[in-house]
Amino acid sequence: MKLLHTSDWHLGRSLYGRKRYAEYTAFLDWLSDTIEREEVDILLAAGDIFDTSTPGNRAQELYYRFLCRTSASRCRHIVIIAGNHDSPSFLNAPKELLRAMNVYVTGAATDDIEDEVFLLKNSEGKAEAIVCAVPYLRDKDIRSVEAGESPEDKSRKLLEGIQQHYHSVCRRAEELRREHEKKQDRKIPILAMGHLFTAGGQTTEGDGVRELYIGSLAHVSTSIFPESIDYLALGHLHVPQQAGGQRHIRYSGSPLPIGFGEADQKKQVVLVDFNKEGNLNIQEREVPGFQELRRIKGTLEEILQEIEKLKNQDSSAWLEIEYTGSRIVPDLRTPIEESIESSRMEIRRIRNKYVVDALVSSIREEELLSDLEPDEVFDRCLDHFDIPETDRPGLIHAYGEILENLRQEDLKAE
Repeated sequence: MKLLHTSDWHLGRSLYGRKRYAEYTAFLDWLSDTIEREEVDILLAAGDIFDTSTPGNRAQELYYRFLCRTSASRCRHIVIIAGNHDSPSFLNAPKELLRAMNVYVTGAATDDIEDEVFLLKNSEGKAEAIVCAVPYLRDKDIRSVEAGESPEDKSRKLLEGIQQHYHSVCRRAEELRREHEKKQDRKIPILAMGHLFTAGGQTTEGDGVRELYIGSLAHVSTSIFPESIDYLALGHLHVPQQAGGQRHIRYSGSPLPIGFGEADQKKQVVLVDFNKEGNLNIQEREVPGFQELRRIKGTLEEILQEIEKLKNQDSSAWLEIEYTGSRIVPDLRTPIEESIESSRMEIRRIRNKYVVDALVSSIREEELLSDLEPDEVFDRCLDHFDIPETDRPGLIHAYGEILENLRQEDLKAE
């Protein structure tokens, strides 16, 4: 039995206003071809399928077209969980219809643990794997709020809630395994899924990965997961990695670079092959680059030289440019845009670090609200009302929790 682990597609995501549907189409086509070529039996997609809780029509079309093609291939089962970017109700809405195609979806935790445990059967109708499809566990799913609790209390309760949830789901999977292993001469692996942030997990600058539980220290230790799990397919972190040094607990990472901070990162999916005795062989398959991203830093002369090199290579890269020179260039954009004329390159962002650092006070007077992140707006409010430094941590913590509650609200739910 062979499975493929992927996650964090973020279908529908833009890059500084540039739509990326061509890249997503190319990736999903490559993924379908890889599933067929590698003779994959089970596909595990560990959350953040879409970039927002209200995906557009193009993103939905890509998703359903991929499911139709893959379910009609030799791949017998597709298991999908929701991530923190996904709308649980949106993913769940067609799940009964998708089940007829052997596509299993878990959008949110429910009171019935059976909703997250799937017994998968092979072509002969025998059990071949049990999947604990644990979605992103929202704060309200795993802990009760008490008046006056400290951030430490909140962290402890969150970690205890996550641990209890996984133990409950895996306990049911273990019962199923014992029941079916008595009937057949082979070990049945328990596969688990999750969308969370493990302690020590590696991230990159600009990858869009945010803390899941605001004001909390709740990074999950791999020690909380039951030992009965044979392979744990995780999502949320975009850098491919083992979690806690455990070979069988992995993040596949995002298949496309989410931002320029991931431009030089090798993207991959994970292939896991189980033999009859239940031993596993783990391999990575590198995802091709479908759109080159380049970050160029330096003086104007250095930037123009680097662009000229790329032009000579007939590059079609998207560029993020940061001017770090020590002299003021009044119209930085004009020479840079002129330098890429008659090329296939696109400039996605130009940042003048000199101006940002030296003239920040004057820019503040002219900036638009849309230029600021929510946290920056709140910081300005604290400054405007002369809030003492000693009072700020508690206010910032409370504001962060309000923002996270808004992010976690399921806009698709009635």
